[in-house]
Amino acid sequence: MLLRTAAATAVALMAAVPAAGQNLPVNPPLPPVAGALLPAVPPAPDPDGLPPYEPQMERLAERLGTLALMRDLCRDGDAAQFRDRMAALLDAEARTPSARDRLAGAFNRGVRGYAATYRSCTPSARLVIVRTLAEADRLTRDLASRYGGT
Repeated sequence: MLLRTAAATAVALMAAVPAAGQNLPVNPPLPPVAGALLPAVPPAPDPDGLPPYEPQMERLAERLGTLALMRDLCRDGDAAQFRDRMAALLDAEARTPSARDRLAGAFNRGVRGYAATYRSCTPSARLVIVRTLAEADRLTRDLASRYGGT
């Protein structure tokens, strides 16, 4: 249930994001294995008790921070939307104070990482937006395909 929630959260967060200007290929289904089906192997438990999708969720939070900064810098008018999506991510996934700190820290890294470099909207800043949207889309698809979701 927890894994399905994480993937559904990621999909919902990025559902209305503008297209990144390119169609990303969808992974084709794997061919069936000859012979008997192999039993599913559960992922190894994390020694820190973190879910297996935590690195992808942190990266998605970081990308949301980058988009919040860059879309505001370029006056696209939807920067608040990415802050709202981060708040929704925290509400859905941050069940403990340490989880909240990790996700919020990732969002802040996304902001700080580009705030030091960009002070105005440039063609390079626009390229950062396009690439960040594409990465956020890829992360969302990966979370949904690996950990369930609709």
